[in-house]
Order: sequence, then C-alpha cells, then structure tokens
Amino acid sequence: MRDLDVRRLGTVPYDEALALQRALVEQRKAATIPDTLLLLQHPHVLTLGVKGDGGRSHILADAAALRARGVEISETGRGGDVTYHGPGQVVGYPIIDLDPDRRDVHRYVRDLEEVMIRVCAAYGVAAGRIPGLTGAWVRAGTAAGESIASDVSPRSSGPAEKIGAIGVRISRWITSHGFAFNVRTDLEYFRLIVPCGIADRGVTSLEREIGVGIPLAEVEARFVQIFGDVFDRRPRAIDMSPP
Repeated sequence: MRDLDVRRLGTVPYDEALALQRALVEQRKAATIPDTLLLLQHPHVLTLGVKGDGGRSHILADAAALRARGVEISETGRGGDVTYHGPGQVVGYPIIDLDPDRRDVHRYVRDLEEVMIRVCAAYGVAAGRIPGLTGAWVRAGTAAGESIASDVSPRSSGPAEKIGAIGVRISRWITSHGFAFNVRTDLEYFRLIVPCGIADRGVTSLEREIGVGIPLAEVEARFVQIFGDVFDRRPRAIDMSPP
C-alpha cells in the first residue's frame, strides 16, 4: 500500500490549479513526491477538453451572458467535452503513478467512478454507471454500483442524471485532472452548456437527492477515505483549508 498525500485547498482559480497540477506531475515523474490527491473548489468556470473544438460548440450562452454571471472559460489539456465547475462541487485531482500494477486507462476511469458511487452510497443515494458513458449517474431503483440500463430519473420519466463527471489526462502513467462531484452546486449554471456534450441527460447534486444540507468538508473527508480504499492508498499529511 502506497502513501497518498492529500491537500484540501479550499477555493482555487482554475488556471492556478492547472499550473499546480502540471508542477506536481513533473515532481511525481521524478519521484520527488508521493502519490497526491488535490481536493478543492473552483470559482465559476467552463472548462474545455482536447477533442475536436474542445466543446466550444456546446456552450449555449454568449460571451456577454457568461461575463454577466462571472463565468470564465479555460482550456484544460484533459479528455472529455465542456463542463462546468463552481462553488459547491468537490473537485478531485489525483496525481498518482499507475505503474506498475494499474496501467489500464479503462480501469482507472472505472475506479474513479467507483469512488463517487461509494460516496453516494454513504449518504443513502444509489448511483451507477451508464454503458458507453463515463461518470456517476443517479436514477430511481438503482442498486449502488450497478449499470443503469434504463433512463428513468428519480423525479420524472426523463433520462438518468449525472452527479459526478470525469475527465483525465495520463502522461507516462502519471495521472492528472480527475473528477467533479456535485454536492450543493447551483445546477442552473449547467444550463449554460450541453454538459459533457450529452444533450439528452441532466445533472443532479447530492443535496438535491437527499434533501438536506451537507458540509463540503464532510464530503471531502468521505472522498479521502473511499479513494484510499478503492486505490489501495494510505492517506497522510492532510492539508486543511476551509472550503
């Protein structure tokens, strides 16, 4: 079992977090730091992937509307389409070495999904996967972790709704970027985009599902524990910063 340094950084502008990730990736490649997990929030930002136009065609609001709502746009260098980050999300950036025993990109993504599914289960919310898509999804009647074959949401006959998104980058088996999990996120901001380029499915949050407020720090602590369990890492040296 490897050590895992956890840094809980509070609210960090996206570009600063991106620069920090890049620096930590180089340090991890050089073996000067152990595996590391960053947990933080971002101010309102739309982030673009590297495929095609990065998701620009899936931004529904014009530049003036984005400025009026204080929303920036940032290039990322990760996979995936456009997504939204903002207050009330737990964003996790694992900087870990998958060599030698976890050199499987598909497994890595499934493990990140598993972390979010187990966090949901800890609060009594059954989340699962949708074949062919990434992330953690919620619908009525789903056992925790099972694949969601139908598209029924908890509140309507509409599609299943995403509670946690994933976009990763892997360089020489060192990971960066990661997951974004909606805790008390203002879901109206997702109306500015087609989230992850998926037009026929919505988004939800942990607070929306359980109907009560949850301290973000508490949810972060769940992520630390469950990430360690799923990835067989021993969390240590936890840096605290109020979310």
